[in-house]
Amino acid sequence: MLRTIRVGIVGARFAARFHLNGYRRVYGVPVEVVGVTSRSAESREAFARENGVNAYPTLEALCDAVDVIDVCAPGYLHETLAVAALERGKHVVIEKPFTGYYGPGGSEDFRGDTFPKETMLREAMASCNRILEAARSARKQVCYAENWVYAPAVQKEREILTKSGGQILWLIGDESHSGSHSPYYGIWKFAGGGSLVGKGCHPLTAALHLKRAEGEARDGKPIRPATVSARTHEITRLATFRDAGFLRTDYGDVEDYVQAHITFDDGTVADIFSSELVLGGVHNWLEVFANNHRTRCNLNPINALETYNPREEQFKDVYVTEKIGTKQGWSNPAPDEDWQHGYPQEFQDFMEAIARDRQPLAGGELARDTVAVLYAGYVSAERRGAEVEVPR
Repeated sequence: MLRTIRVGIVGARFAARFHLNGYRRVYGVPVEVVGVTSRSAESREAFARENGVNAYPTLEALCDAVDVIDVCAPGYLHETLAVAALERGKHVVIEKPFTGYYGPGGSEDFRGDTFPKETMLREAMASCNRILEAARSARKQVCYAENWVYAPAVQKEREILTKSGGQILWLIGDESHSGSHSPYYGIWKFAGGGSLVGKGCHPLTAALHLKRAEGEARDGKPIRPATVSARTHEITRLATFRDAGFLRTDYGDVEDYVQAHITFDDGTVADIFSSELVLGGVHNWLEVFANNHRTRCNLNPINALETYNPREEQFKDVYVTEKIGTKQGWSNPAPDEDWQHGYPQEFQDFMEAIARDRQPLAGGELARDTVAVLYAGYVSAERRGAEVEVPR
């Protein structure tokens, strides 16, 4: 009989709440979310009270009570928290971005948009390596919380791809909406970048996952990213931008639009887009063009449910979908948005991987490749789109 896996969450805001819900949907593996810690005593006490878990004053105290530390803190804290937990013998779950570059410690003058990107790439990869080395030394799992990998549409495409023996020739994907709700987003020293890191990571990691799966199914080894060419833009900071009040615009030193072109080991390609410029809800999709099939993975919106609401106030207590903007007129309410985005499946895999001592689908190697492409993309954008090799 499997023993109960005890989980502790670091952070008490948006990500912590949907992670908690994900753990509570795990089946077949006994899991208990024991408690939470965060820098804000008020936040952790409120989270604990609302969700029936314990509040812990420090990471060390939380580690003493659990088997797994789930890092839902801002990205600039990920490495510090993950390594500390691993060194105390705990498995870790790390929310995206896995890690990155957040500026020289203590610098008040740091601006990510003008800082040398080669330094960022080098330091971001060093951060990845420190986390993975700590995991190897502790013999513990690193689970990369990239929900797109687990989205039912993406996993169905994985099945189609591997069982049909297909070769992916081209992938194209996008995550965009009208701007993040996080107060840390838009400031490089907290977020590690803008649209590329904050949104582009999702379709990018799904694309990397599918190419890995293709290579492993056919040749027993993953197909990995080789080069990237990227452009970033700051559209809402243009002197010519006319603000109509519908988009978030208070970004400090990050981009709000990016396009990235990736080549793989086998010469095939992917194109990834992300931005803060899209009204009408979250725009999440990935399309696969293979030599024997074509698949559109629609994560959001989907048309499983369509409804017409003639008056906004009628739906004031009804959740429709993330960042929809208005509930009046026709809309596509999500019957189970967490499920279609892959959150329950993500935590199911993580808990099974820890219980059975196997690698999760989204583990440290996939996370490292994602970070490598993201920051090599920033180097390319600094060089106005020149092709840059992805470090291995």
